[in-house]
Amino acid sequence: MDLLTMTWRDVGFMHWPVEPDIVQSTLPDGLAVDTYDGQAWLSVVPFQMADIRPRGSPIGRSFGELNLRTYVVADGTPGVYFYNLDADDRLSVTLARRLFQLSYYQASMRVRTDGDSVEFRSRRTSSRAPPADFHATYEPTEPPSTPEPGSVASFLVERYRFYAASDGGTVYYADIDHEPWPLQRGQADIRTNGLFAASGFNRPDGDPLVHYCAEIPVTAGRLHRLGGVAQYTD
Repeated sequence: MDLLTMTWRDVGFMHWPVEPDIVQSTLPDGLAVDTYDGQAWLSVVPFQMADIRPRGSPIGRSFGELNLRTYVVADGTPGVYFYNLDADDRLSVTLARRLFQLSYYQASMRVRTDGDSVEFRSRRTSSRAPPADFHATYEPTEPPSTPEPGSVASFLVERYRFYAASDGGTVYYADIDHEPWPLQRGQADIRTNGLFAASGFNRPDGDPLVHYCAEIPVTAGRLHRLGGVAQYTD
């Protein structure tokens, strides 16, 4: 059953390849790192969460969100794992932490758009986690298209389950649903990125692979507690 509806807007994807063992060592029990051509990936994703509302509610909330994520498998189901979920909405952060103990952190964000160009600033204000500032401008460079099955773009974005851990280490998951991504290749000017250091990673080498999506409607289901233990083998 879908519990939430929302629209994700001005979505920027900034992906870096990393060694699988580096990622696996950071994952909680139950999750195994997923790889593409032998590489794990870390992605920084800024976007605007627009009109998020419980099913049947006439009133929605909109705010900026920023996350650092990687790609995992649990019980044979691929998904994304969030190291953090920074959001510029005190009520949503409070509810997520109080009800589910998920790693949501309060942040002050500013998003400015100029045509297809998006400038996204974030400064984590929560005292529950290390500081994490982010400032980047990103934009599309190609027309939108659906990622080809088997491509690295499909591996990175066409995932319909997310995983996150509570402060106590319990892993939860929820399923989402939306049409295939109308994805565009993009470029990014990243001025500040403190998310890697805040989550205990060295900054990956090289420039990221960048994608962009202007808008996509999304529904999300109920959170479930993950059971079982995943094993990673290279």
